[in-house]
Amino acid sequence: MGIRAVHLAKPVYESMPFAYAATGVVLMLLSYFDGRGFWSNFVAFVGLLAVVGGAVIFLKRRDYRLNRTHYDLRSLD
Repeated sequence: MGIRAVHLAKPVYESMPFAYAATGVVLMLLSYFDGRGFWSNFVAFVGLLAVVGGAVIFLKRRDYRLNRTHYDLRSLD
């Protein structure tokens, strides 16, 4: 009995980078409007990481789709 891969539905998978970025923007706005010391800075940092993470995932997926002919998919089997 091997390990079974978990797959998400395509609409959920495709919307994840946007959800990360939107969550990051909301966190940064919360931090801006409630600027009380350490927690505000921490939430702003986490929000920034979420925005950057969403952008990185979006750009990596786009790059893969544009260049998928260069990848050897048979080597994964």
